[in-house]
Amino acid sequence: MSGQSSYNKPRNLLSQLNRKAFLLRAGIGLTAAIAGGYFYKKKRSKNTRYITGSMVGANAKIGHLLRDKLSIPEPSVKEQIDYLIIGGGISGLSAARELKKHGISNFKLIELDKHIGGNSSKGQNDVSAYPWGAHYLPIPDPEDAELIRFLQEIGTITGFNPEGLPVFNEYQLCFDPEERLYIRGQWQEGVIPSIGIDEKEKQQIERFLKLMEAFRTAKGNDGKFAFTIPLKNSSQDQQFIQLDKINFATYLDQEDFTSPHLRWYLNYGCKDDYGSTIEQTSAWAGIHYFAARKGKAANAKNGDLLTWPEGNAWLAEQLRKQVAEHIIVNSLAYHIDHNENNVTVSVFDPVANTSKVIEAKKILLACPQFVNQRLLKTVKSNRTAELYNHFNYAPWMIANITVNQLPEAKGIGLCWDNVLFESESVGYVNANHQHINQNEKKRVLTYYLPLTGREPKVQRLAAFIRSYDDWVQMVCDDLERSHKGITAFIESIDIWIWGHGMIRPEPGFIWGEERQKAAKPINGQIFFAHTDLSGVSIFEEGFHQGITAAQQMIATI
Repeated sequence: MSGQSSYNKPRNLLSQLNRKAFLLRAGIGLTAAIAGGYFYKKKRSKNTRYITGSMVGANAKIGHLLRDKLSIPEPSVKEQIDYLIIGGGISGLSAARELKKHGISNFKLIELDKHIGGNSSKGQNDVSAYPWGAHYLPIPDPEDAELIRFLQEIGTITGFNPEGLPVFNEYQLCFDPEERLYIRGQWQEGVIPSIGIDEKEKQQIERFLKLMEAFRTAKGNDGKFAFTIPLKNSSQDQQFIQLDKINFATYLDQEDFTSPHLRWYLNYGCKDDYGSTIEQTSAWAGIHYFAARKGKAANAKNGDLLTWPEGNAWLAEQLRKQVAEHIIVNSLAYHIDHNENNVTVSVFDPVANTSKVIEAKKILLACPQFVNQRLLKTVKSNRTAELYNHFNYAPWMIANITVNQLPEAKGIGLCWDNVLFESESVGYVNANHQHINQNEKKRVLTYYLPLTGREPKVQRLAAFIRSYDDWVQMVCDDLERSHKGITAFIESIDIWIWGHGMIRPEPGFIWGEERQKAAKPINGQIFFAHTDLSGVSIFEEGFHQGITAAQQMIATI
């Protein structure tokens, strides 16, 4: 399957990174993981034994060469360019597009994997393309000129009405019905629980939604919206940013939002966008989820979504096309040094088993901070080891499930987004939803499970050593609740583990000084762009991070 990352790995290096080595280097005892209840070891039932599939995913073994003391061939070639971008996720691709827009041609973008996109990756089989990560883009604020311009370039916006509102490509707007929730034995329309909810809880839900609408339009004493996208444009009025100091659960307690169904819904929202619970998410970030978006369109309303069978990999591909001649994949940057004139980057090609040095006037690290920490070990700056401890990442498991039939319970029929009440998962997306032929029996369901335990390091360890059979049983058990008998109709399940899926906006992080420090360039030569520098892992933040960093590079010429 195209989503699988399979290299002809040179055995002399990568065979050393076996499972035992991973466990030893993880720095965590198995006893701690087992005691924490992180392992799922239910015996696989007979009716799941025929299910085929595999563990696929980003090339973690290549990335671990940064961490492990293994021999890499000495560089044999030197290349000189003006600009080098390291990292082919949305931030790196956006930065490359910005350089090209400014007429700059002498630059390269290197990516360690064999494809670009980061967590906007995709797979495909005979049934459908499907996402391996981010899978939608909400209708943007018309004031976001850069994003509006990009969506025009790629045909997502087809024109504007007399009032100046964008007209979106109807085939890219999420088709109806959009979302449903399985609760109390049936499917209801919408994700906010409504079946079996008493009047007191309904009133709390209504009060919460009105409060979020007030936050959506609120402005600080600096004249800026309290919550907006990109996050850097949000008001820094203390009455708002002080909410970052407490967790979302505490804020809900203070406002007397006690409804179990409301708190389940808010917990679901935090897990969906941040990979964290309401206890692990700052109150500011929790409110931002509901209040930041101000999308308007001629043919869509605020909150409507743009989506594609392969999810945001479609957007990544549109960015790639604009800068394709500058991209080099299968390239691991493993060492950085600099002097007053240039920056040197040592790069390893795991396919050819060769290394080279790229000498650039300026570089942009479009990588998460745990990667930057290793790359910048010998670079003198004020970035301390303690700085990186403030960046915590949520691990995820994603399963793409091919079914030849989908048993249904009573209630509304299959939607694009399908959520299960009180499940550890955030449900599944129907990858076929944007297909013109809606009578297809075979489907690909993309199932998302954020691993939200209080110890991400332990969750990460447990995820990487859990077997394929364990994951399959876990997925089948969850889906059987809402689709009784579905296991018999599953043809294949492929599993992808994101060890560091997205940044977690924990209390104090969004408006803390560490995030701002990590974004500052080094000596006017080394620049940074990544969604973890925003604190919110969404397409828009990655897109704007790339533009901002590229403009900083150009401004220092």
